[in-house]
Formats: sequence, structure tokens, C-alpha cells
Amino acid sequence: MKMMKSLIIGATMMAATLANPAMAEETPYTLGTVWEASRIDVLPGQGPNYIEYLAATWKKNMETLKAEGYVVSYRVLATNHRRGDEPDLILLIEFRDYQTVAQIEARRARMNELTGQTNRSAAAASAERGKMREELGTTQYQELILK
Repeated sequence: MKMMKSLIIGATMMAATLANPAMAEETPYTLGTVWEASRIDVLPGQGPNYIEYLAATWKKNMETLKAEGYVVSYRVLATNHRRGDEPDLILLIEFRDYQTVAQIEARRARMNELTGQTNRSAAAASAERGKMREELGTTQYQELILK
């Protein structure tokens, strides 16, 4: 019973904090940029080919998106001492904020325009990269800047 009462009190306090803008301003952090992390498993024997794709095409695309203001920064991280189902690489893309579907579509259309691709040819190119790697999933994170 005491535990249930504590949970109810805690939930009530949390709801009050979230509902009260003045209290919300007292958080010990501010919201920062949004990071998209794609986990990539490079298929056997394809490491050099995939890294070459990243160093040429992917980097060029990221630089273009950065110059166009869609991307803040980007990184490629290699996993050290990979275990089990961990990815070989993590591709990080930093955005100023979360993007709406309309913003994502505008970015895709602009990239297609700049590269001379269509949605269909871009999908075909992605399928071709499937011979080099397997995408294990993508997650978004938002940075919390501690005060």
C-alpha cells in the first residue's frame, strides 16, 4: 500500500511539473540537436567496398546536405571488439531538430535534384548497396545539454 501511495504521489508530482511551464523551465538541461544513428553490418568481404562508398558518395551527399542546411554534422563510427549482433559501423547524422514528414520529403527531393536521381533510382542504388551491407536499424536521439 505504501509503495502504491508513493507511486501515485510521484506520478502526480511529475504531471504537475510537466504541466507547469514555470517548473519546466527549471529543468537542469536544455534540448539540443537530434542525432540519427544507423547501425550497419558490413557483409563478409565487402568492408573495403562499403568504406569506399562511404568515403565517396555518402560523404559527398552529407556535405551537400550540410551546405543546404539540412544536416549539422555527420560521423562514421567503427565498433571495436564487436560482439554478437552488434553493428560493424554506426552512421551518425546530426540535425538541428526533429524533422516532419514534409521536411524529410523536401530534403529527399532536393537531394534527388542535386544528384540527378529519382526516388526509384535512389531506391535501386540502396538495393545495390544491400550487396555490401545489412541495415540493422536506425534510432534517433536528442542531446540534453546540461546546465
